[in-house]
Amino acid sequence: MSLGIKKVADIIITNHARVRWTDRVESEKTGFSDIAEFLWQCLKEGRVVSYYRNEEDVYTIDDDLVFVAEFAVSEKEVDLIGNPLHKMIVVTFLGRMSETMELRDLKTYYSWLRHSRRMTLIKNNRKRR
Repeated sequence: MSLGIKKVADIIITNHARVRWTDRVESEKTGFSDIAEFLWQCLKEGRVVSYYRNEEDVYTIDDDLVFVAEFAVSEKEVDLIGNPLHKMIVVTFLGRMSETMELRDLKTYYSWLRHSRRMTLIKNNRKRR
């Protein structure tokens, strides 16, 4: 299945992604194979799109479910012409935009998270002195 310029031959779900799936997406079908099967179906149907136009880290499914994926060239798999195929490594699921409004603008959300963490660290640092 193709995703942008990548041709996906395999989907790998990290442990962190599975935990986030259980917390933020689905509470019944939570196995690695359940998640991979869902993602394959979404890829086949063309429901997975890049969140940002020029970046290839964050993706959405049905303009709602946001996840982060990395790609690695498969050492074993090639297409019919001999071009390399990729493994899609799902790093985490951020959640659904319909449930978490902050996910609609990730750059602002991450900026806010960094700022709030920095302020917490500064506050904790003052307490120790």
